[in-house]
Amino acid sequence: MYPGVHAATSPDRVALIMAGSGETLTYAQLDAEANRVSRVFREAGLVPGDHVAWCLENHRNFLPLVWGAYYAGLVYTPISSRLTADEIAYIVGDSGAVAFVTSGYKAAGLAGRMPGVGLRLMMDDTVDGYDSYEQAVAAASPEPLAGRVSGNSMLYTSGTTGRPKGVLTAYEPVPLEDAQSAVAIVCVLLLRMSHKSVYLSPAPLYHGAPLRFTTAAQIIGATTVVMERFDAAEFLAAVERYSVTHTQVVPTMFVRMLKLPGEQRHAHDLSTLTLAVHAAAPCPVEAKRQMIDWWGPIIGEYYAGTDGIGFTYCDSEQWLAHPGTVGRPIGCEVHIVDDATGTELPVGDEGVVYFSRGAAGDDRPREEKTGGSTPPDGWSSLGDIGRIDDDGFLYLTDRKAYMIISGGVNVYPQEAENLLTMHPAVMDAAVFGVPDDDLGEVVKAVVQPMEMPVDAAAEAALERDLIDHCRAGMASVKCPRTVDFRETLPRDQNGKLYKRLLRDEYWQGRDRRI
Repeated sequence: MYPGVHAATSPDRVALIMAGSGETLTYAQLDAEANRVSRVFREAGLVPGDHVAWCLENHRNFLPLVWGAYYAGLVYTPISSRLTADEIAYIVGDSGAVAFVTSGYKAAGLAGRMPGVGLRLMMDDTVDGYDSYEQAVAAASPEPLAGRVSGNSMLYTSGTTGRPKGVLTAYEPVPLEDAQSAVAIVCVLLLRMSHKSVYLSPAPLYHGAPLRFTTAAQIIGATTVVMERFDAAEFLAAVERYSVTHTQVVPTMFVRMLKLPGEQRHAHDLSTLTLAVHAAAPCPVEAKRQMIDWWGPIIGEYYAGTDGIGFTYCDSEQWLAHPGTVGRPIGCEVHIVDDATGTELPVGDEGVVYFSRGAAGDDRPREEKTGGSTPPDGWSSLGDIGRIDDDGFLYLTDRKAYMIISGGVNVYPQEAENLLTMHPAVMDAAVFGVPDDDLGEVVKAVVQPMEMPVDAAAEAALERDLIDHCRAGMASVKCPRTVDFRETLPRDQNGKLYKRLLRDEYWQGRDRRI
C-alpha cells in the first residue's frame, strides 16, 4: 500500500493536516505532489538506488518529499535541523547523496560544501547555490513514473564515539505494488489503526520513529496531523480539534503535559484518543502512572532502535502489573549477557540486553568489542543494560556506553569531551548525563582546568566560555548545560577515565540510573 492506492479509492480523504496552520492535503493531492517530486528527481538524472538527503523542520512539504523519493526508488536521508552546518555536510557526504533539499532555515553556508551533490533545491525562498523547490515541483507532471520501484530510508544515528552512522537495511528495487511496511503491520495488528484513524505526530519527522509511524499511517490510509513543533497545551488542543485517535510521544512530553496548570490540563476533550504509544527513553514510573490515571489505560510502550534491532511492547495493563518494564519481546528473543564472559545470565540478573531472531541488525557487521567474549552470531544489542523478570518482561537499568537520552534524543558524550579537551583552558574533561525532571537527563561536563578559577565570578565566566565553545562546534542538544570544576579527574595509570565514579555522585538518591 502507498498513498496512490488511497488516492484512487478515496481521493478526497484527508491525508495530512498541519496542526498549527490547519493546511490540509487530501490523498489525491498528496499522491499528485509526490508524483511531481519523483519526476523532479528522475529528470535530474537520479535513478533507483541513488541517494537524496534533506534537512527540514516539520514543513508542509516534508511528507510529499518523502513519498516523492519513495516513488522514485531512492534511498533518502532526512537530517536533523538541529545539527550544525559541519554536521549536515558530513552526513550529506557520508551518505553519498547526489541531491539535497532544504529550507531557508539551514541553507546558508551549505551549498559550497557538498561537492557530490548535483541537485540543490530550497523551499520557501532561494539563495545562491539553490534552485526553487516549489518551481521545480510545479513544472513537473503529476503522472506516475513508469515501472516504479519502492525507495528506502537511510537514517543516521550517533555511534558510540559520537560520529553519526547511517543505518540502511538491504535495498532491493521491489515493485511499488509489492512493497510492504513492517511498521504499518505493527500499527494495524498491535496498535489497532485503520483508515478511519487520526494519527497525531508531535515530534520532528527527521527522527526514525516519527517518520516511520507517520508514513505507516498514510500507508494504512489514516489522516495524519503533524505539529510544526511540540507544545504541551497545543498538543492537548490538537487532540480535541482534530478528534485524534492515535499518537506517539516521548516521556518528556508526558512530563511537560503533567506540569501544565490544572485548568490547561483539563481544558480539552481527549475522549477520542484510544492509544498513545511512547518510546525513545525510559519513562519515570510516577510520570507514567499519573498519565494512565489521567488518560486511562490507553498508553503503550515499546523498546527498539533506529537500527531495527529487536522489539518489545507492553500495554497499560501489563505495565501496571510490572511497573517500569519496557515490555515483552515480539518477533524476537531477548537475552541478558554478561559483558565480560559473553555468557547468558539467568532471570533477574543484570547484563547487556541482546536480541536474536528477527533482529534487523543480523545482516550488518557488528561493532568490535573492546573486551570480553562475543555472544553467538546473529545476536545484536543496542548497548543497554537490563534484566528480565519471571514473566519475561524486560527492564532497562543502565547504558553500557553512557549514552545520554535527553528529551528522547540520543546524545553520546565523546564528541563534547573531545571539544572540551582541546580547549586551551582545559586539562581533562568528562561528559555524562545527570537527572532532570523534565528531559529525563541532561548533559553535564566535569572539567579539570589548566588553572582552577580563583573565585565564583571566574568560575562562572569559564563555564560560559566552555559551553559557548561547544555550541559553536556542534548541535546544542549535545552540549553541556552546566560545567563543574575539579582539581583532578579519576583516571588510572593507563589513562582510563572512571566516569562512573563521577556520574554516580549526581545520581545518588535516585531510584533510577537512566
